[in-house]
Amino acid sequence: MRLVLDTNVVASGLLWDSGPPARLLDAAGTRRVELFTSVALLSELARILAREKFARHVESSALSIDDLVLGYAALSTVIAAASISPTVVQDPDDDVVLACALAAQADAIVSGDHRLLNLKTYHGIDIVSPTEALRRAASS
Repeated sequence: MRLVLDTNVVASGLLWDSGPPARLLDAAGTRRVELFTSVALLSELARILAREKFARHVESSALSIDDLVLGYAALSTVIAAASISPTVVQDPDDDVVLACALAAQADAIVSGDHRLLNLKTYHGIDIVSPTEALRRAASS
């Protein structure tokens, strides 16, 4: 199953050891799912992890932000995102996720962002929660 994880899911998976986002990263580590990302998504991940509200969690991981981002990049296939028309006007960063998924020919986009989840699909690519992605991965 080919997945593009929104940065909110990646950050949760990297900073908290339990829960669906962490289990998705574990599934990628054991090759039960394939993860795809782009340079723009990795840059966004670095910006998110640098937020003050995550400082304690980053520190307790015993890794630097760069180490966390590079570790995620190693777990994923980094691709060039497709060029798309603006789709999520309220948050252009969401378009970066859509563009990556389109280029990756992903089976699903995994997000906790209601703007993306409310789209339900994008060019035939399902947009699902981490829990739903795990359910689908288990049944494939």
